[in-house]
Amino acid sequence: MARFGINPENAYGISIPALRKIARETGKDHELALELWDSGIHEARILASFIDDAKQVSEAQMERWAADFDSWDVCDQCCGSLFDKTDYAYQKAFEWSEREETFVKRAAFSLMASLAVHDKKAQDEKFAAFLPVIARESGDDRNYVKKAVNWSLRQIGKRNRRLNGLAIETARQIAEIDSKAARWIAADALRELTSDKVQEKLHRSESIVK
Repeated sequence: MARFGINPENAYGISIPALRKIARETGKDHELALELWDSGIHEARILASFIDDAKQVSEAQMERWAADFDSWDVCDQCCGSLFDKTDYAYQKAFEWSEREETFVKRAAFSLMASLAVHDKKAQDEKFAAFLPVIARESGDDRNYVKKAVNWSLRQIGKRNRRLNGLAIETARQIAEIDSKAARWIAADALRELTSDKVQEKLHRSESIVK
């Protein structure tokens, strides 16, 4: 776990597939999720994000859990399995992008990436609004932050052809920023977003829609 940048403190070494199996057997249980989170155990917190009911998650709970993030995997699993389904997802993505704590800021961009994948009915404008934020924070050279900034840019750019164009334009703007982190984010995002594989997939999706 440590080799992959995961905080091994209070961890049992239980795999994600095993946790998902437990979650399926348990079903949604908000009160149990709160107890699991409060245990402080690494895998228990991931399991909590799997079984919690997004409709019962308050803004205060999101803030409390985000403040406890101490590992990228707990952060990402929580954002992609629970927080992105709450009523506060877009709001927190904007708010947390301005926070200094490493994993709270990462959560902002993890949310953006997760929403781009999971919120199928959202209008393009919701994701286009994230792009200036992504550009603004692209100079943060902390590894866990810059990788999440890059991830969010790529996921938005793979959503459809229009957002692909906007994301490519944003990446080119980021490339002009005098920052090693920004240059890496831009180069990596452009490599994927302009690739034949992504362009062909977007073309096929557009043809199916038509």
